[in-house]
Amino acid sequence: MTAFDDRRNAFEKQFAHDEDLRFKATARRNKLFGLWVADRLGKTGDEAEAYAKSVVLADFEEAGDADVLRKVSKDLEAAGQSTGETELTAKLAQLTERAIADVKAGR
Repeated sequence: MTAFDDRRNAFEKQFAHDEDLRFKATARRNKLFGLWVADRLGKTGDEAEAYAKSVVLADFEEAGDADVLRKVSKDLEAAGQSTGETELTAKLAQLTERAIADVKAGR
């Protein structure tokens, strides 16, 4: 049974590691997305960082990306910069790739 237990433990450790990386990549992507939106809203410096943090926190409202997209869409619309969902989704996908690369590189 020890070989089975060792194998199970290895799979559990790998799963936990993968989930940790996925969480870090998603949080990084959301921060990058928040900074991109902040730039479009004319925010800079600490104000942009605070906005990016609010985007990261918005992702904890529900599973998936809908909560993040809803927040930034609402904020852009309130600022008179309506942006299509297609553009936002494409930018999110682009930043996902960058965030994954950053996390893999240890950034």
